[in-house]
Amino acid sequence: MKVLLVNGGPHPKGCTHTALGLVGEALEENGVGSDEFWIQNKPIAGCIGCLTCRDTGRCVFRDRVDDFLDIAADYDGFVFGSPVHYGGITGNMKSFMDRAFYSGRARGPELFRLKPAAAVVSARRMGTTTALEQLNMYFEIEQMPVVSSRYWNAVHGAVAEDVLQDTEGMQVMRVLGQHMAWMLKSFQASDEAGVARPALYDKRAQTNFIR
Repeated sequence: MKVLLVNGGPHPKGCTHTALGLVGEALEENGVGSDEFWIQNKPIAGCIGCLTCRDTGRCVFRDRVDDFLDIAADYDGFVFGSPVHYGGITGNMKSFMDRAFYSGRARGPELFRLKPAAAVVSARRMGTTTALEQLNMYFEIEQMPVVSSRYWNAVHGAVAEDVLQDTEGMQVMRVLGQHMAWMLKSFQASDEAGVARPALYDKRAQTNFIR
């Protein structure tokens, strides 16, 4: 079993990387492997609604989104992390998540469906809960079980060294890793015991507010 830790911060070794590293350490201690995927700090275009991905399984833009989708199927769970910028996730992370989750559908529902996911955010002071809510929206629409910790999944600090002084935040990250490992092992045990997973609806029901 393996979890992909997605670093949406502009710095490869910044606060978000530090928080994800603590989750990864707890996963490893509980027998689950992990890798980190940095979205990097080059501009990532937002979704333009061209629907090209529906036919090709790839976004019309070629960047880290496709790099992520090319390896996503190899992982059993995900942790997505972002710093807080003006009370939300970074602009690059928003564009990344929009395109990764939308174009990922074209590669098949099993890419994300029923794979545990968690959000992690870092901030100097405020905006963590709104950023967490923003990330959790993606998991819920893709039928991904959301993994919790013992508090909201946030760390505080202006630089990576500060995060290591956030005793409670560090504990929250470690508990998150423990819970993720437990959930993955529980899913595996369920599969081995022959407990059938929920069936996938053949057709998605979609309505709008004018009919």
